[in-house]
Parts: sequence; structure tokens; C-alpha cells
Amino acid sequence: MSETVRRRGRVGYLLLLPALLWLGVFFVIPFYSLMATSLYDPGGSDFRGYRMAWAWGNYSEVVHAYWPELVRSLVYGAVATLLCLVLGYVLAYAIAFKAGRWKNLMLVLVVAPFFTSFLIRTLSWKLILADDGFVVNTLQAAHLLGADGRLLATPVAVIAGLTYNFLPYMVLPLYASLDKIDHLLIEASGDLYANPFVGFFKVTWPLSLPGVVSGTLLTFIPAAGDFINVKLLGSPNQRMIGNVIESQFTDANNYPAAAALSVVLMAIIVAIVLVYVRRAGTEELL
Repeated sequence: MSETVRRRGRVGYLLLLPALLWLGVFFVIPFYSLMATSLYDPGGSDFRGYRMAWAWGNYSEVVHAYWPELVRSLVYGAVATLLCLVLGYVLAYAIAFKAGRWKNLMLVLVVAPFFTSFLIRTLSWKLILADDGFVVNTLQAAHLLGADGRLLATPVAVIAGLTYNFLPYMVLPLYASLDKIDHLLIEASGDLYANPFVGFFKVTWPLSLPGVVSGTLLTFIPAAGDFINVKLLGSPNQRMIGNVIESQFTDANNYPAAAALSVVLMAIIVAIVLVYVRRAGTEELL
């Protein structure tokens, strides 16, 4: 029996080997390279004009120089995530409990935007929010926007683009959690004289928390590091940290600063995720 158990254990490790190799090649090695690059000194000449100097000061310099973009990225990502949660929960709830035979079709419609390029989807918002477009003209006619008011090149446009592009990442985990809820539990809350509002927060919401946590993480993490929406819908006044990293890598060729900013962003997001998951009481998701 013990030999059989050991053989099964070896088989399990062999099955894990491809995933471990994939993780090593596409995460561990690139992360090591990124960490090493962040410690280069721009005054050297060993690597693209840089040399390894263990320059830990690169981190304090980039944080001091670009902390507004860091804070703005986190704020934009949080606002977009909150909007996705409100919109996505309503949509996921409707699909799970009200769609009936149209459930599969509605799920297809949720994922349909993924069949279109991220770039094209963002450019479409540039047309929708154009200064002479229907949305701006309607808001001006309703006196919700000044005669010279605009939506493009504002935080509204950037957050709208983030919300639209990452909404499916919120809807699908929420639907997966809501669809598994036993309807008898919801009916039981009504039998215990709870009104629909109380029943939702006492039964439905707690049971859907795994989907809420998964959806918010899947939405916030890419939204905070996004740079396409700002480039197409915003202006330098709305620049996010992703735009800074891109420009440091491509335009300024300042690899140490770009790598240091990338590591700082990853560290901040990991810290936020750990605190959030622990506070939400769903540590098993990690």
C-alpha cells in the first residue's frame, strides 16, 4: 500500500512539472530580470548603457517623482472596480435568477466584447464621447454639461473606458457564485418574515462573496495598471502609472526607473490584495 501511495505521489509531481516549468520560464525569470534591472545605475555601461550598482535609491526616486500617478492609478482603478461591481452584480443577478431560457444567450453577450480587439473597443468610446457626439450634445441639451463642456480628456472618460473594458471580468465570477445559490435558501428567508431587502443582505450577498472578491480582484489589478484608456480617452492630466512605465521603457529608455516603478506597483497591489482578501474573510481564494 505504501509503495502505491508513493507511486501516486510521484505521478502527482510529474503532472505538476509542466506548470512549474511554465511558471519558472514566464514568471520567475522575468521577475528576476525586472528586479535586477531596477537596481542598475544609469551611469554605467554594462547593459544598454547601465551597470549593476545595487542602486536601491532608484525606488525612492521614482516614488518621489511619480507618486501622483501612482495614487491616481489606484483611485481610478478603485472607482472603475466599484462601478463594475454595481453594474456587474445587477447583470449577474438578472442572468442567474431571471434570465430563464435566455441565460446562455446573455452569457454569450457578456463575453462577446472579447472577440473584438481591446484597442478597437477603447477607440469606440472615443467616438461615443466625442465633443460633437450624441452623448455630449444630450448632456448639453439637458444642461448637465456646459456649452463648452466635454467628456474626452477628462477622468470621466478614462473611468468610463476602464469600467466598460473590464466589466466582463466582474460579471463572470459573480454569475458563477450566484448561480450556485440554492433558491430554497432565499425562499426560506421570506418564510422567516424577512423582506427582500433584508433577505438579500442576509442570504444572497454573503453567499456571493467569493464571486465579489474574485471579480473585484480581476477588475482592479488590470485597471490600476492600464495605460491604453488614458492614452486614447484622457490627457496628460489623467496620466496613470502604466503610462509612465511605458514612456520610461520606450521613449526615455530609462530601464532602471521603469523597472523600479513596475516593482513598486506590483508590491502595492499585492499588499492591497492580501489585506482585502483577509478583511473579506475569504483567504481560501489565495
